[in-house]
Amino acid sequence: MPQVVLKEGVNWVGVVDWNIRDFHGYVTSRGTTYNAYLIRDEKIALVDTVKCAFADELVQNVEELMSLEKIDYIIVNHVEMDHSGSLPHIAKLAKNAKIIASERGKDALIEHFGHDFDRVETVKTGDELKLGKRTLRFIETPMLHWPDSMFTYMVEDKILFSNDAFGEHFASSERFDDEVDQQRLWEEAATYYANILMLFAPLITRKIQEVVQMGIPIDIIAPDHGVIWRKDPSKIIKAYLQWSADNAQQRAIIVFDTMWGSTDAMARAIEAGIASQGVEVRVFKLRNRENTDIVAEILDAKAVVMGSPTMNNQMFPTVGGFLTYITGLKPKGKVWGFFGSFGWGGGAVKGMVEMAKKAGFDVYEPTVEVKYVPDEEDLKKCFNFGVQIAHKIKA
Repeated sequence: MPQVVLKEGVNWVGVVDWNIRDFHGYVTSRGTTYNAYLIRDEKIALVDTVKCAFADELVQNVEELMSLEKIDYIIVNHVEMDHSGSLPHIAKLAKNAKIIASERGKDALIEHFGHDFDRVETVKTGDELKLGKRTLRFIETPMLHWPDSMFTYMVEDKILFSNDAFGEHFASSERFDDEVDQQRLWEEAATYYANILMLFAPLITRKIQEVVQMGIPIDIIAPDHGVIWRKDPSKIIKAYLQWSADNAQQRAIIVFDTMWGSTDAMARAIEAGIASQGVEVRVFKLRNRENTDIVAEILDAKAVVMGSPTMNNQMFPTVGGFLTYITGLKPKGKVWGFFGSFGWGGGAVKGMVEMAKKAGFDVYEPTVEVKYVPDEEDLKKCFNFGVQIAHKIKA
């Protein structure tokens, strides 16, 4: 493998997963990487490992630089299995290495892999580890996005090893942000934030502000997925602050599914109403688009309008699934509108509204419902509903 150098003595030794397309429900259309980093000083540290299936490739990458037996420390920034799955195997080969994790990280390692990890050494925010000329400083980041998560900061080289923060699911032969297509990079960075970290927006804002207040300069951000930020790492930090601040744009997203076309016709009429007020709007049929992509569109939208036909007195299955997904992510600062069609009995719209209110969403009422096939008067109501949504966006 060609050597990937962040700074002298600091190498990327991770792996590229070109073929993964489903990451626990997150559609990874561009694959991903599992990043690990080797630091060679008077003492040697390996920062994070990789998914279990790629353990042998990690071993090969490390051994192109040095023997695993020479590793003194394995830093576990995050215990989720895409980062720690190969840890038991690596720990056996790096038999002289001490494992470093947060207190919660130690507990999670024991729960995942058993009491072989009782001797893990724990660190907290502000603790430091001297490697020789270099110093590692640890910053706990609980719930970004697991309780055990932490950052590792290399003081002298100004590198922040940020585990799952500031990452992307993006496989490429290039390792750095300035080497890849910028549009694709930022699409994947936004999609990653929206689908994994949006739930933790208030925590992200506070943690970034805490790091800023520490006054630590950052030349490189090295996450556990995707490319390494070296050209201007402040750009991704600013993007996270913007995304977590709920600074929504004046745009609407319509998300729906349909059985016989009635809800589709309603969606089109609502779209026309919104657009008539000069507000940008995009329309997504659930069975034609992935939840992952729709959530990324919702990230910076001011309004989300959802529609469903009634099936068995409740919302259509794809709509129910999407609402379960999006209410778990808890996007803030948005207006939610609902519409739907039914036959002899309703239920879909009522179910959607109840679910949204339970999640704390700002629901616009009244809703719009149509029996069987919408006629001209029904479509006019849908158009006017769209106009009212646009007014809420512009208010």
